[in-house]
Amino acid sequence: MHTSSRLLLSRLACAIALTLGGTACGSPPPAASAVSASAAAAASAAAPAPAVPADSATLMRQIQAELADNGCDSERQCHTIAIGAKACGGPEAYRAWSDRHNDGGRLKQLAAQHAAARRAEDLRDRMMSTCSYVSDPGATCQAGHCVPRPLTVGAPPLAQ
Repeated sequence: MHTSSRLLLSRLACAIALTLGGTACGSPPPAASAVSASAAAAASAAAPAPAVPADSATLMRQIQAELADNGCDSERQCHTIAIGAKACGGPEAYRAWSDRHNDGGRLKQLAAQHAAARRAEDLRDRMMSTCSYVSDPGATCQAGHCVPRPLTVGAPPLAQ
């Protein structure tokens, strides 16, 4: 075996060991490790604690508050947003919202956080789902409010 091949295999083995075992190949000398450890401890003490992620129920209440003002003057103001996450993937549902008074930025952020929280809860609780696909129904303006369009079985998808 060539020297370059051996070096490549050695580096690959080291990378695998780092990934699986969390140990370093060719660790720094003890003095350097002590300095690194104390520097890391000081940095973590100075850094703010990471924010505790909200649970999905709290996020859902915030989403519902954002969805409360769903008034519309025309269908162009109505949109849908995916809510939640199924254990097999994809959203749990779609909700209608209006851009008449805002661009939906906060709603989109909350929906993404909620989906991440649901995925984490499903993983933690070892949840399973039916793996059924939930279609985006689109939204329409009805009686001055954005509402999801009714789903029709066998109808072709709506052009977006």
